[in-house]
Amino acid sequence: MVIVLLAEGFEELEALSPVDILRRENIEVKTVGIGGREITGAHGIRVICDLLPSEVERSRLEAVIFPGGMPGSLNLDASPYADEFIEAVSENGGRLAAICAAPLVLGRRGLLKGRRATCFPGFEGELIGASCTGEPVVTDGNITTARDFRAAVAFGDELARLLK
Repeated sequence: MVIVLLAEGFEELEALSPVDILRRENIEVKTVGIGGREITGAHGIRVICDLLPSEVERSRLEAVIFPGGMPGSLNLDASPYADEFIEAVSENGGRLAAICAAPLVLGRRGLLKGRRATCFPGFEGELIGASCTGEPVVTDGNITTARDFRAAVAFGDELARLLK
């Protein structure tokens, strides 16, 4: 199972494009509300999430996706669930993915050291130890990052290809 973590202020296009694409490819993907079942995005769009963090079966996690947006990315970074789901996916040999500002969640935890990555311009300093490419989508090992909302479809396509 793939989960997309939604925190208040998430970027709607970056979260929902991958959900749509993965579901079209018959990949099980669920939205998970950090802070409640109903989460409001950066542009005021409210989303009813499929699951709460307590309902996620950690042993089934294949991937976790961190959408960008502000303050959504910072809210994800501050959540203990970010660490919990990163650990579960890593234990399961799965994939981590983040787009726009959200690669800071991975970078601040040292997970991008020695890897190629990309992010929204201006957040490169948060990707500690990464080689920032500026490319729309970058996959290095089990981590995929994407630059911004314009790359959301390519990000979803890359994840579908990798998860198939």
